Amino acid sequence: MSVLVITGTGTEVGKTITTAAVAAAAVAAGRSVAVLKPAQTGVRPDERGDADEVVRLAGPVAARELARYPEPLAPGTAARRAGLAPVRPKEVAEAAAELATAYDLVLVEGAGGLLVRFDDEGGTLADAARLLSAPVLVVAAAGLGTLNTTELTAHELRARGLDFAGVVIGSWPMSPDLASRCNLADLPAVARAPLLGAVPAGAGALPPADFRTAAASWLAPRLGGTWDAEAFAARETRQT
Repeated sequence: MSVLVITGTGTEVGKTITTAAVAAAAVAAGRSVAVLKPAQTGVRPDERGDADEVVRLAGPVAARELARYPEPLAPGTAARRAGLAPVRPKEVAEAAAELATAYDLVLVEGAGGLLVRFDDEGGTLADAARLLSAPVLVVAAAGLGTLNTTELTAHELRARGLDFAGVVIGSWPMSPDLASRCNLADLPAVARAPLLGAVPAGAGALPPADFRTAAASWLAPRLGGTWDAEAFAARETRQT
């Protein structure tokens, strides 16, 4: 794949750290990588955004933002309240396609979930993925409640005819509870798509060099890593 769209089942599920892990694994494999953040919200002009965090963790990665809005809201709402122009799906697709002419892999990281609105016309990350004909990777939470949000996201991807690459657990706890352990089997079942990784909780706090060394071990081969879903589930579910 030359473009991969990365979305979450909601906010605070580990989407940016997962994006950094995919970028780091690709860089380690010798690929050139760019990360595109269509709309960064809740960050002042002088603060670091999500794309900056990907670069900090993953290393030599090009980063591009299309718009930045100060309030931590959905991009369409944040743009309207700030009196700024919104980002539209066509702009996202055009920017990603342009980057794909110069880089081996372009990672398009959305804001929140798949259907978070970019503009008042209802444009979303899903629309950008359709224009790009790009696969979509879904980052999900580990514990209770994740099955519903993951299945809803998967249903919407299929309803729109999008290529659903699979699911990554964005923050796997050090001491997983019963729900988290059971979800290792249930997540791919409800998504009807493979589990492609599990990023450990706190991975973003690792020194960048350690993050880059470990990133491939958190991701399945389709994402450039060495992670084995069956072996991981067998190890983590022994206590169920």
